[in-house]
Formats: sequence, structure tokens, C-alpha cells
Amino acid sequence: MQVTETLSEGLKREYSVSIPVAELASKVDARIAELKDKIKLNGFRPGKVPVSHIKKMYGRSAMAEVIEASVRDANQKIVTDNNFKLAADPKVTLPTEEADVEKLISGSADLNYTVGIEIVPEIKLGDFKTIKLEKPVAEVAEAEIDEALGRIAKQNTPFADKGEGAKAASGDRVTIDFVGTIDGVAFQGGTGQDIAVDIGSGTFIPGFEEQLIGIAAGENRTVKATFPAAYANAELAGKAAEFAVTAKKIEAPGTVTVDDEFAKQLGLESLAKLRDAVKEQIGRDYQRMSRQKVKRALLDALDKMHKFDLPPTLAEEEFNRVWASVTEELKAENKTFEDENTTEEKAREEYRGIADRRVRLGLVLAEIGDKNKITVGDEELSRAVAERARQFAGQEQRVWDYYRQNPEALASLRAPIYEEKVVDFLLELADVTEKKVSKEELMKEDEEAA
Repeated sequence: MQVTETLSEGLKREYSVSIPVAELASKVDARIAELKDKIKLNGFRPGKVPVSHIKKMYGRSAMAEVIEASVRDANQKIVTDNNFKLAADPKVTLPTEEADVEKLISGSADLNYTVGIEIVPEIKLGDFKTIKLEKPVAEVAEAEIDEALGRIAKQNTPFADKGEGAKAASGDRVTIDFVGTIDGVAFQGGTGQDIAVDIGSGTFIPGFEEQLIGIAAGENRTVKATFPAAYANAELAGKAAEFAVTAKKIEAPGTVTVDDEFAKQLGLESLAKLRDAVKEQIGRDYQRMSRQKVKRALLDALDKMHKFDLPPTLAEEEFNRVWASVTEELKAENKTFEDENTTEEKAREEYRGIADRRVRLGLVLAEIGDKNKITVGDEELSRAVAERARQFAGQEQRVWDYYRQNPEALASLRAPIYEEKVVDFLLELADVTEKKVSKEELMKEDEEAA
């Protein structure tokens, strides 16, 4: 095999590869020899089929297999010999002229092809011990626990039938059937039966709930309301609709006393235990937000610390993913770039910068993990699959099978675990100091994140 470098430009390499026909023929003969003991043909005993006959029948397909394997092996040798890290799959250009292909498959010509390679640049890692970070932390105040308990109490408010002839008021629960139409035509998702509506909750589209005030059980009423311009279903966004509503039951809210008995209804021993559980949950939320902020600050530091050329293909692929997400979101919200006070050109420039940052940080984190032997174990991956399976009650086995049979899907679970382990490693090295902040400060997103 002869390999000649024909291009070395930035992170791009190109090679011309020539594999002699004699080498291909030798591999074909070896493949035919393997087939000799496996092939069963009428008129021949097992293993006694003449090689010439096998070649006549399977020689072309064997050559195709050999060419594929030879290209794969040659490309791997180029990568290994040059100690390359690939940024993308090699781009192979094989002969396309019919006459050349026929000579190759028939075993009468050398295999000549070109391969383009895009490599990951050498990344010189910075001194992570020089990174100084502030980690915002907030304490859970008693007032926040009281607020959370109030929300839990509201969610568990009992409702009682108001009785015959009673009319709905704000705060009441009305059970309805309804059929929605737009310009007199029923639309998908616009019909419901035995739907409970809490007047004043803001659950339904604006104006709907308020028009149920004064309705009685058994009463029919036409409710007119307009879907918001940013409604999730773009086909309904901004459109005026009419709903033929039938009230079936009117219920008034009762009162909830947050005491030991209420706690027991929720499966806890006492109000004190309930308060502890609520405090613990809020604390976990605060820890998650603290982690997000210190991680963002760490990534900012890494981005400033490492500057290098990006593999063009990786950068372009990431930008395409980001841009597709942005345009799909605008379409779903029925918005334009002008609605966001920008232009498509400016937006492209901004999101290309975001994509470049993601690629750069991804390469840096991968390099750090590789240099420091950070890996994701089978047990960690199994826990991630189990957590994913729990989200699909009754379909756990299907979820397990899906991830077991799909390496790419499994990799999508491994990637965030790997990233968090690298971040943990870096936070141990960095100079991190805690800064006590208020709940509002902790929850406030900076402009870049927003």
C-alpha cells in the first residue's frame, strides 16, 4: 500500500492511497478459502466445491467486501500512524467511472482512491488551579417554607357541590363539556368532556374562565375567546374561537388547615416532618441553581483560557443544529426575527458564536477527561437508563431494550454524565469560594443566559 499526503491545510488533510491489485487478490483468495468450507451446492460434498467455481459465483462480491475492508484499514492506519484525533468521519472518494469500477471489481486494476480527513487540533490545557470562582448559595427561609406549604394546601383544596340552582363564582370549580369551533368549523383538540375548570386559575386561554362566572349546572353557554399569538399550536395561534359549553357540576372550594392531620394525609408523620421535607426539596432546588451558576462561570473561564482553531465540520454541524432549533421555535411561536428586535443576519452571527463556544468547550472537556482518565462506568450508565425508564411507567422494558440496542442513544445518556464528572474534577482544582445570596439573586439569570 502506498500513501501520499496531497493536502495539509489547517486541520484538513488529504491523502492519495494506492493498494496493488496483487494485495487485493490475496485477500480475495483468503475470503474464498473461508467460504469453501461453508458453501453448500447441489452436486458437491461439503468442502469439496472447486475454488474456481466459488470464485466464479462469489468473486465479485468477495472483492467488494475486500475493497471496503481495505479502505477502512488503510484509513485507520493513516490515523494511527499520524496520531490523529478525528473531528469527523473520513471522506473517501472512490473511482466512479463505470470502466474503472468494472476493472476494480473484476480484479484487474489497483485500488486508487483519495481520503479527506479533518482532525482535532492539539489543545494545550491551562492551569485550572488559577481559576477563581464564586459559588452563590442561598439559605431556605421559614417564609419560603410557609409559601410552599400554602401552594401544597391550595393544590389539595377539597371541593364540594354547591347544590341545585347554584351559580359559579370566581374560585369555584366547574365541570364542563365543550365543543370549540373556528369560523364554524370544529378543530382538533377543541372538544372535551368532564373537564374541571377552576375559575381564576388561568389554566385555560385568556377570557375563557371568566365567562363561566354565573353559569349553573345544566346550563348551556357560548364562550368566545382568542388563542394567544404565541400559542404552542401555530395553527390556532391568534385565532378567535367559540366554545359551546355545557356546565355539569358547580363546586365551591373548602378550607385546608395545614396541621399534623394534613401532613398525615400526605403520608408524613407530622407537620414538622412535612416542613422538613419541603425545606429539603427547596434546598435541593437551590443547590441545583448554585451548581448551574458556578458551572457556567467555570465554562466561561475555560472558554477564555483556551483559544484554538475549530474543526470546520464540527462547527458547521453544531451551528446547523442550533439554527434549526432557533428557527423552529420562532415558527412555533409565530414570530419573526424583527419581533425579537434583530435581523436574520445578526441572529446568525450571534448563534454561530454560541455554536463555536459549544464546540470549543466540548473539545476542551473531552481533552481534560482523556488526559485525566475520567470515564463513565457501566453502573453509572445503568442508573441513567433506569432513571429514564422510570419516566415511562409500564414501558420500562421497552426503554431498556431501546438503549441496549441503540449505541447512539446510549451515548446521549453517557455524554452529560461524563461532562458533569469532568466539571466535578475541575471544581476540585479551582479556587471556589461560597457567597451567600438572597433567593432572588440566586434565581436571577444573567443577560447572556437569558
